[in-house]
Amino acid sequence: MSKLVLLTGPQAVGKMTVGQELEKITNLKLFHNHMTIDLVSKYFGYNTDKGRKLVNDIRMMIFNEVSNSSLEGIIFTFVMAYDCKEDVELTKKIEDIFRKNGGEVYYIELQAPLEIRLERNKTENRIKHKESKRDILFSEKLLLQAEGKYRMKSLEGEVKEENYIKIDNTNISAKEVAKMIKERFKL
Repeated sequence: MSKLVLLTGPQAVGKMTVGQELEKITNLKLFHNHMTIDLVSKYFGYNTDKGRKLVNDIRMMIFNEVSNSSLEGIIFTFVMAYDCKEDVELTKKIEDIFRKNGGEVYYIELQAPLEIRLERNKTENRIKHKESKRDILFSEKLLLQAEGKYRMKSLEGEVKEENYIKIDNTNISAKEVAKMIKERFKL
């Protein structure tokens, strides 16, 4: 019965960094979204049909294998657009993989203002672990485009899951956020 910890939020909010800290203090393995995006982008752009399909296929294979394994669980990070039907459906599909095998699902939504995220977009840790973010100007352009196009914050009461928490991590370290998550969900 593997656990699934979904760390969501807008670009550069700190999902991967919190996930790294959570991995250090639990038996969960981090699977941040750029592990597949950057792999596939070497062959097909992520914004192509083939690229998106390949990223999705690889992720689903990993989710299926982890959910059927003896691993304690996985921390998956991704940008969630709450007004995008495909994102909502994808989340449910991932949840179902774990739940059908008796696993538990935990939702953590991170939030921080745009100006903080624009600064975090340039951090050494982000650039080190996300090859496609090394072109800072391009990465910033995508961040600003998404900010204007999608709603990446849930509305009050929109997420109805029992194992859910929204954290504004503007002034909280990733280490402290990870500790909050571990304690809240007894991970």
